[in-house]
Amino acid sequence: MTTLKAQLQEDLTAAIRERDELRSSTLRLTLSAITKEEVSGTSARELSDDEVLKVITKEAKKRREAADAFASGGRAEQAEREKAEGEILAVYLPKQLSDDELQAIVAQAVAEAKAAGAEGPRAMGQVMKIVNSKVAGQAEGGRVAAAVKQQLAG
Repeated sequence: MTTLKAQLQEDLTAAIRERDELRSSTLRLTLSAITKEEVSGTSARELSDDEVLKVITKEAKKRREAADAFASGGRAEQAEREKAEGEILAVYLPKQLSDDELQAIVAQAVAEAKAAGAEGPRAMGQVMKIVNSKVAGQAEGGRVAAAVKQQLAG
């Protein structure tokens, strides 16, 4: 069993013992999503820590989007619960890059792409590929894309 998945299961057991309903339900749903990912496809397999991290990231993103949707729909109580669930999952994710750190990585990737002969808005794909390999899990795709567009336009 992967260490991250084992950590989630240990934390779930602790949350159940402490009668922490929010934490236990969030971890149950996340472990369920991991199990679903493990059995999807042609054969069942054990996920690596990186794959488990991707599932947790996807679950955290769902919580953020749901919180926004509930907030715009006037359901503040449900939005707060989704935000709280997202915060629980954030504990398991790597620390997010600051805007300055992200800008520095993007600037370096743009320079690499220009050295390879790609310039202007058409270089977006190449730059995104370079940046995504460096910031995997540390910055949301939307933030990365916005930073790359800004750098390429400037």
